[in-house]
Amino acid sequence: MTQTTSAPHHGHGTAPPAARFDAVVEAAVQQGLLDEGDPVAGFIDTEGVRASVGALHDAFAATPGVLHTFAAKACSLIPVLRLLAGSGMGCEVASPGELRLALDAGFPASRIVLDSPAKTREEIRLALALGVAVNADSLAELRRIDALRNPSTASVLGLRINPQVGGGSIGPMSTATDTSKFGVALRDPGAREAIVDAFRERPWLTRLHAHVGSQGCPLELIAAGVAQTYELAEEINGTLGVRQITSLDIGGGLPVNFADETVRPTYADYVAALTAAAPGLFSGHYALVTEFGRSLLAKNGFIGARVEYTKDAGGRRIALTHAGAQTATRTALMPDAWPLRIGAFGPDGVPKGGPVLAQDIAGPCCFAGDVVAYGRELPELAEDDVVVLYDTGAYYFSTPWAYNSLPRPAVYGFRVAGPTGAVTFATVREPQSLDSIAAESGLAHADALIERDG
Repeated sequence: MTQTTSAPHHGHGTAPPAARFDAVVEAAVQQGLLDEGDPVAGFIDTEGVRASVGALHDAFAATPGVLHTFAAKACSLIPVLRLLAGSGMGCEVASPGELRLALDAGFPASRIVLDSPAKTREEIRLALALGVAVNADSLAELRRIDALRNPSTASVLGLRINPQVGGGSIGPMSTATDTSKFGVALRDPGAREAIVDAFRERPWLTRLHAHVGSQGCPLELIAAGVAQTYELAEEINGTLGVRQITSLDIGGGLPVNFADETVRPTYADYVAALTAAAPGLFSGHYALVTEFGRSLLAKNGFIGARVEYTKDAGGRRIALTHAGAQTATRTALMPDAWPLRIGAFGPDGVPKGGPVLAQDIAGPCCFAGDVVAYGRELPELAEDDVVVLYDTGAYYFSTPWAYNSLPRPAVYGFRVAGPTGAVTFATVREPQSLDSIAAESGLAHADALIERDG
């Protein structure tokens, strides 16, 4: 059994244990995917992703007209996005880059939603030409759409509101606080009336959007924000005397349990909380859009990294690995908010056993805070061992930080055959070459700042 560390918890839900990845780690080492030349890589469980998508669809099965979109920022890798598209997902994007990735991955424009608090005119113009749905983030953006919109566009157009229901335990992940930068602040003086007027003046404005937050936000808080959105839609339609708002984009944000292997809360829990807070939401009166990201992928991926050295400092054992802040940025910068479970494996990729020792797991970046775990009790790590960072399938290795010009790690999808247990890998992203780093750093313009005589 893999040696892992976890925090105490109370809850419910089940998930395959981390040990399901033991054979994958061993196979990755045996096949040279984790070796001296490639000391860190990310891994995605393709069947696990499909199962998570299935659980999401099952939870909403009784509700007609739901478009489930995947938040591209959670894993902006085209092969993963294409896997999700083939599993029945749409895609939520928040930049020109993400829109390009979604289109290249094969999502139809009609199943793409563009959200962003700072869309340029060109972004809006392109989305409207393609027929991508657009959620305006402000009344000012609505006025910009007024000038750019062609009446023949197929785009569904909506307005994002901030229901101002409060924040969760992680401030930066809470988007429905009184002063959030997102959406039209619903409870500010005059805002509600201005929103109603905005819909009255624009018969083509047919969607209302809200997103309360994600990690650290309890289901009750998320449900309260969705309920406010539903009630506002009912008020707008009632005031206008016509069913102008026909769909609600309720965002995503289901938090992930990083403390242990269980999946909690579940999508079924989420639907139950929404049903309690806004019973009419699932009546079929409105088509629904969701925008989940982390909850679909986090537990379906891990980072594997070789231990380069170990040392003792001030009575503390430190294992220096290649998985640090460049690929686990949030954990290194906010360790209390983003703790990760750690697995210990030998040089052959087999789980380590034996007495445990409190150890820090540090990364390769040149700043003192580049530590992904402090004082974790694990079998004693040594040079050439492998550590695994669990629950990192979303955000971590897919969008690495280029600190110290460290190369982006390779990413592999994997499948485990049923009876035989054989592990097969598929390359999702190759490891970044030094030539690529140099090219991105302006190599083609190396002499641009050199003064020349004459």
